[in-house]
Amino acid sequence: MTIIVIILLVMTSFGIFLKQSRLHSNRRLREVASIAELDSSLISRYENGDRLPPEKHLSRLSAAYGISPNPMRVAWLAEQVLSLVGDDPAGYEALHVAESRIANLQQEARLTRASQDSKVLPLIQKVDALRERWQRCHPLDNIQQERINAWYRTLYTWESNRIEGNTLTLQETELVVNQGLTIGGKTMREHLEAINHAQAVDYLLELVKSGEAFSPRILREWHSLILRGIAPEHAGRFRQVPVRISESHHSPPQPWELEGLMDDYFTFFHREEHRMHPVLLAAEMHERLVAIHPFIDGNGRTTRLIMNLILLRHGYTLVNLKGDPKSRMKYFKALETVQTENNPEVFHTLILQHAIQSLEDHLALT
Repeated sequence: MTIIVIILLVMTSFGIFLKQSRLHSNRRLREVASIAELDSSLISRYENGDRLPPEKHLSRLSAAYGISPNPMRVAWLAEQVLSLVGDDPAGYEALHVAESRIANLQQEARLTRASQDSKVLPLIQKVDALRERWQRCHPLDNIQQERINAWYRTLYTWESNRIEGNTLTLQETELVVNQGLTIGGKTMREHLEAINHAQAVDYLLELVKSGEAFSPRILREWHSLILRGIAPEHAGRFRQVPVRISESHHSPPQPWELEGLMDDYFTFFHREEHRMHPVLLAAEMHERLVAIHPFIDGNGRTTRLIMNLILLRHGYTLVNLKGDPKSRMKYFKALETVQTENNPEVFHTLILQHAIQSLEDHLALT
């Protein structure tokens, strides 16, 4: 759009937008009416704001006024929204809610494109072939399964906490989680993060075994485990203040939007649970919760657990995103691409690649 068109969109009604556009293009009313093949008196009513044109006239008007179709449609939609909201005190909040809902609709539209992407399909085929191999290895005997679970419980706890800035090493995490030792020079919070996360992984395995449906209650219980003893006043509770995500240009929604967005979050899950490929569903549930950012703290650890709940229930293995600086930055940039460009391909690819690596690692242990 030109600077003039943008100013007109922001500062004027649809009628004035039409009239000023006509004057700017040095066209007479009759000339515009002739090009649009509409009566000049009708065009005059549009310009005076006495009547809003029907949608079917927009393409004719954009050609007649020498304006590209998109700004014409934007001005027309803006007029409709304004006429509906007016000066209602709740209008400003309603616009913010609508903006969030529209973003969700755009996210759903992108999924159709992503699921057909030529780069993603080969990865889906590979991950499913590996899953079939893994399934043929079952049932593992109890000793094998316990060893695998114990190893990944510690490794996953270490990596997931490391992504969030925890400085415990893998060996220190093992000592804290499995032997109850205290590590000198490390904060109490870092110790609690390790202990809490390991117990959250135990809860993950219990949920996989029980088959209990993922629900808002489970989400809150998981978050309560993550923040237990760290921030009990926030554990399992949606935030009441605005937040910013570190190292991200994405701005999470306002606190008063959270209830509606979380309702949408679970509606999406229940609708897509048996339709979308499980790895893509896990990636979507991961990214969507990060974007909403419903909690003051612990969003990342909680959403990675949700991702793995979906994967394990569909016969895949636990995906362990790494916390070293290079991997961490790649992970954050992939999330950022979804949230700022509405492009899930990079993040879907990242999760698929980690799912493939996890299956290959598990198969090597059998």
